[in-house]
Amino acid sequence: MSSAIDLHGQPHVDRYLETDGEDGYHWRNGTTILILFTKGRKSGQERKHALIFREHEGAYLVVASKGGTDAPPAWFVNLQADPNVEVQIKGERFKAVARVATPDEKPAMWAKMAEVWPDYDEYQKKTSREIPVVVLERA
Repeated sequence: MSSAIDLHGQPHVDRYLETDGEDGYHWRNGTTILILFTKGRKSGQERKHALIFREHEGAYLVVASKGGTDAPPAWFVNLQADPNVEVQIKGERFKAVARVATPDEKPAMWAKMAEVWPDYDEYQKKTSREIPVVVLERA
């Protein structure tokens, strides 16, 4: 069985949830992963996403990069429709409210995220879309 370090997408989510993050919380280049649960804006179905995160002043930051594509990730569109989400970090699952970092907050938050995943800077160069930093605050 390979480590979650080699996994992406649904296989990573599944391994993380099966092991309460024992396998999957620590990921590439020293990053840490949370699972974001959103509600599909059309289907109403629960959606799960493994995302790089960092703690920031009691909240959790994630980046809606989708590798620098011009379209935002589906999870971001879903949380814009319904910002009430759930987050799982290791074995703890909790309710949270998602919001986009304000223009004043974003530079420091972006720098904090790019520190652990420098590719974010490259992703931003690839698209004219402003890639948002999403702040997840415990509800």
